[in-house]
Amino acid sequence: MIYHINNTTSTNDEARGEHYKHMDVVWSEHQSEGRGQRGHSWHSTEGENLTFSVVLHPTFLPIVEQFLLSEVVALALVDAMAEYGIECRIKWTNDIYARDSKLVGVLIEHSLAGDTLARTIVGIGLNVNQTEFPSDLPNPTSMALQRSAKFDREGVLRCFMHKLEEWYDVLLSGNKQLVETTYVSRMYHLLEEHPYMLPSGEVVRARIRGVRPSGELILEHHDGIVREYAFKEIEFVLPHKSVQK
Repeated sequence: MIYHINNTTSTNDEARGEHYKHMDVVWSEHQSEGRGQRGHSWHSTEGENLTFSVVLHPTFLPIVEQFLLSEVVALALVDAMAEYGIECRIKWTNDIYARDSKLVGVLIEHSLAGDTLARTIVGIGLNVNQTEFPSDLPNPTSMALQRSAKFDREGVLRCFMHKLEEWYDVLLSGNKQLVETTYVSRMYHLLEEHPYMLPSGEVVRARIRGVRPSGELILEHHDGIVREYAFKEIEFVLPHKSVQK
């Protein structure tokens, strides 16, 4: 069920309510404390975009395989955008990019029960009809900018939910390999040499070779050495950024 509300602190916070069930959606027009990955806030013009959270109960999934849920969500988003003629790639871990611009941000939060997941909240910010963004946002885009058209937001949301249910069922059936291989095939910058930044500020050149089932990014460095990086251990240097080498 889709619960469409006007205001909340964040849809992820709201979706923690026990009355929300598996595959329920909390969609809010305004979030006073909307947030994204790496502690960033999420900016969205009221009435133009989709800011929502999906409740999942993936009790069948071991904690060590939780990254599969990130993959499922990202694949559903890419498939949904394809329905509207927008070709996207997945920027590890689960941002969705159209060309070199960010179209969708995702924040996933888990609750655990022993060795398995109990409840997962998938927070999504999808730029739909917004065409002007704050100047401090580095590389935003929207469906409207990509297609020079306006879109029915509820229709977009229902399309995504249909794709999410399809990919979730693939995971539930045990076909983890299909999820993993499809995710890798749709990765942003896959097999291309690009700059990446380490926490020290050092910039290295490397190629994405894939991702571990546990979520680590596999990079082949310019010198041929292959290394794996967890979230926050490596950062993409995007075309809009200037770096000191």
